[in-house]
Parts: sequence; structure tokens; C-alpha cells
Amino acid sequence: MLVTTSVASMMVVLDALVVATALTAIRSDLGASVAELEWTVNAYGLSFAVLLMTAAAAGDRWGRRRVFAAGVTLFAAASLICAIAPGVEVLIAGRVLQGAGAAFVMPLALALLGAAFPAELRAKALGVFASVSGLAVALGPLLGGAVVEGISWPWIFWINVPIGVALAYFALTRIEESHGPDPALDVPGLVLAGAGSFGVVWGLVQGNSAGWTSLAVLGPIVAGLVALGAFVAWQRRAAHPMLPLHLFRSRRFAAGNAVIFFHWASALGAVFFMAQFLQEGLGFGPLAAGLGLAPWGLTTMVVPQLAGRLVGRFGERPFIVLGLGSHALAMLWIALVAEPATGYWVIAVPLVLSGTGIAMCLPAAQSAVLTSVAPQFIGKASGAFSSMRQLGGAFGVAILVAGFSLAGSYASSTAFSAGFRAAAVVSAVLAAVGALAGSLIPRRVVKESGDV
Repeated sequence: MLVTTSVASMMVVLDALVVATALTAIRSDLGASVAELEWTVNAYGLSFAVLLMTAAAAGDRWGRRRVFAAGVTLFAAASLICAIAPGVEVLIAGRVLQGAGAAFVMPLALALLGAAFPAELRAKALGVFASVSGLAVALGPLLGGAVVEGISWPWIFWINVPIGVALAYFALTRIEESHGPDPALDVPGLVLAGAGSFGVVWGLVQGNSAGWTSLAVLGPIVAGLVALGAFVAWQRRAAHPMLPLHLFRSRRFAAGNAVIFFHWASALGAVFFMAQFLQEGLGFGPLAAGLGLAPWGLTTMVVPQLAGRLVGRFGERPFIVLGLGSHALAMLWIALVAEPATGYWVIAVPLVLSGTGIAMCLPAAQSAVLTSVAPQFIGKASGAFSSMRQLGGAFGVAILVAGFSLAGSYASSTAFSAGFRAAAVVSAVLAAVGALAGSLIPRRVVKESGDV
């Protein structure tokens, strides 16, 4: 169970990052425009974010193992389409399908883990899960650069095909099936949640290219917010709500979801620009940039296991506040020293501090959400958690790009560094807001018997 779900999550996270260092080769081979390259990245996150709640509801209805296996299979098939794409349009379509498959993997992986492990072991299991996901953060830019320079960019997708087939087999033969408590589907809720998420994410990914005050951006965002408001209103009176609103009465559940939104907004935005700074600002090649990010990524492999073991003893709040506080401090540190003439080792120390903080926070946020609900609601809780994470990522990249555009540009390494410093400050602010949300999580009360 733990191996299958963790490797699946690693594959999903990896493909959110691995394309970044391959974009130059894709542009050369397929003749893609800048806008088409943007959509090569954004198409994945768009379908991923929109379908997460639907995936969680489908798992509760038809079986989490079955839907998880279907998601892995779709992801592998979409990877095959991307690998053999004759043009950028087919590649973008494949990325949309990849994101859809990913949406049916992540929340179901968390739900399967939450259902399989008792509460006293769940935080440890989530620590291992987060560590393996963290491996993807370390390998993403590095693998992308190595594959592009050593073989060719389609191989960043080919590698998913045999892994996906093996994962689907093990899921169907080695994992026990589990369902949610209510087999009914909340169709109006699915439509409203999907439409709302689509509108907001579409507006965010279009904001910096179309202009934040344009109708093409404000229209979808406003329509999405209206749909989400209607979703909340419907959930209050639906006979079979896809996201029971009473879950948000728990401070741990509500604060944990807020934490993961700002956590991933800050983290994904930071790694998006850090990879570019190493190339545009310091003149690294794709592989060297991937190696430069390795200290940041390696912490996300080791720290979550340690944090996961200690969360059950000390509670989630210290790890969230200290983790995001450390990441915020690291981003401010980098903002002060990031210049074209900066040596790599000047930013290596804050990179390690940033990665440690991000890795410390993740299993704690997962634990806060998944241990605050009754077992029958774990599927819905994991869907909400994964949705907040993806929405946060889209929001974070958009906001950091806006900060970058106000202060700098791609005209020169000096201009890029100026924009990067502004983006790092924005990342620090987002992390600080996440730490503030984490401070609202109640302390754990440990009884004399050792039970929480």
C-alpha cells in the first residue's frame, strides 16, 4: 500500500516539474511559440486542479482502489501521447490528459493511506509518503536536464509508461478496496466545484499574459468565484454533499487546508523561479541547474520522515510554524544576495534552509487534515486537501510572476535578477501567511496512556 501510493505520487509530482528544463528543446523540435510553451506547463495543472474533488467523490462511490488504478492507467496512456506527439497541439492535449490522470491519483492515494493506517501510525505513513513525493522535487529539474542533454525530451514521458503499468497492476492485486460512507454522487456539487475551480485557475494562468484587469482574466475569475459560492450554498442543503461543510468546524481541518494552500503557493513559485535564476542569472545549463537545486530537493526526501515520526508526539503546529517560518527567512535571505555575480555557494545555504522548512511543513499539514475527520470522511478530506494544494500552486506561480514582471524582465541577467528578488519576497510573504494559519491549529492533548 505505502510503496504503491508513494511511487504514484512521486510520478505525479515529478511531471509537474520535469518539463521546465525541457522547454527549450520542445520549442526547437516542435516549433512552439512562447504561449504554447506556457500551456505545455499550465495544461497539466489546470485539469489537475479542476478534477480533484470529482476524483475523490468517484473513489468514494466506485471504490478508491479501482479509481486510483484507473487514474494511474490514464496517466501512463497520456504520457505515451506526449512522448510520440508530432506537434505541440498534441503535446498540450496529452498534458491535459496527464493532469486528469494525476487528479485521480493524488487524493485517492491519500484516502487509501488514511483508510489503511490507524490514527497513531498515520502521521508516520504520511511522512514516508511526503518523503517519496519530495524525491520528485529533487529529481524533477535534475532528471529533466539530464534527459534533454543525454537523450531527448520525449523520454521524460516515456519513463512513465512502464511505471504506470506496474503501479496499476500492484494496485489491483495488492491493495484492499475501500469506499466512502455514501455511494450517492452529488452531481450538482461536482458541476459547480469543477466549473468554479476551472474559472479561477483559468483566470490565474492567463493573468500575466492577458493583463490582470482584462475581461479575459477578470471574467473567468469572477464566474469561478460565483460558482464556488453556489457550491458552498448547495453543500448546505444537499442530501449527499461531496464536501460536508461540517468538516470545516474543526480548526485543525480548516487551518490545515489554508496552510497547504499557502505552502504550495510559496514553494512551487519559488522553485519555478529558482530554476530560471540559475540559468538566466548565473548562466547554468539545464543539467547544472538541476544539480544546483539538488540540495533544496534532497531535504524534501529526508526531513518529512523525521517530521512524520515526531508530529504524533508534539502535534502539527510547531512543524508548520517553524517550517514555513524557516522557508520565509530563506526566501528573504536569497532576495538580499541574488545578483548575476553571486557565487552559487552564497545561495546554497538558504536553499537548504528553504527545503528543510517546506519538507517539515508538508506531513504536518497532511496530518492536521486527515486526522481531524472520521474515517468515513477521509476520501472527501483528501480531495479537499489536494484541491487546495493545486489551487495554491496556480495562485503562487501567478502572483510571483506578477511580482517578477513589476521589478524585472528577461532582457538581461541583471534585469532578471531584479525580478527574481521581488518574486522571492512575494514567496516569503506567502510562507508567512501560511505560518500564521498554522498557528491557529490547536495543540494536541496527549493522555497519560499515550493516546492523542
